[in-house]
Amino acid sequence: MEFEKLSAPSLKQLFVQQMQKMILSGELPEGAPLPPERELARQMQVSRAVVNGGLTELAAQGFVEVRPRQGTFVADYRRKGNLSTLIAIMEYNGGELGREEIRSILEVRRALEHLAVTRIIRFATDKQIAALGDTLARLAASENPAQAAERAFDFQHELALASGNSILPLFYYSFRSPVLTLWIRFCRRYGIESLCRNTELLYTHLKNRNEAAAAAWIDQYLGKAISGSQQVYGE
Repeated sequence: MEFEKLSAPSLKQLFVQQMQKMILSGELPEGAPLPPERELARQMQVSRAVVNGGLTELAAQGFVEVRPRQGTFVADYRRKGNLSTLIAIMEYNGGELGREEIRSILEVRRALEHLAVTRIIRFATDKQIAALGDTLARLAASENPAQAAERAFDFQHELALASGNSILPLFYYSFRSPVLTLWIRFCRRYGIESLCRNTELLYTHLKNRNEAAAAAWIDQYLGKAISGSQQVYGE
């Protein structure tokens, strides 16, 4: 067995993490001006190159905004952010997401699942749909919540691939980390069997090419999670 080499975070990573923490905690409020790079470097005892590279990364994540001839300001990351911002929020919260972020992810998933299922029923071959059954069988054989979550994600990712939309699988994979967390939580609360049943019913509607039934089932089982009647918002 080989073990991966351990490495400490770079100074730039530490700078970015510290700035993210100050912004997400509210210590640095939206719109607040940051000191010039030279002063930031002096206060945090790092080089200007570290500060410059860190601010560039923070700007790409939507946490800060660099305004020419004015300086660098804390940005509204909810307006300027991207998936990297979501990951930073999760890391700040110890790998967890807040209720609003979870609800938003579930609503996005519902919309994407409707698109994938509609395209599969209309355009996928019987062979492509049957291949989803193999992934479903692996899910049913899962031995623990973590394994079930991985295999449920595999089913969803294959669903996106079978849709024929080349961008859809990329969207699904972007949300892999938070979605796995939610499925593990679901399995601990309701059992692996419930996750399998939800997936199996969707697969049955796909096999029958029943678009209306598939859409109704997506709205039903994801609607329960979104509303909180099936609790996935917290342990």
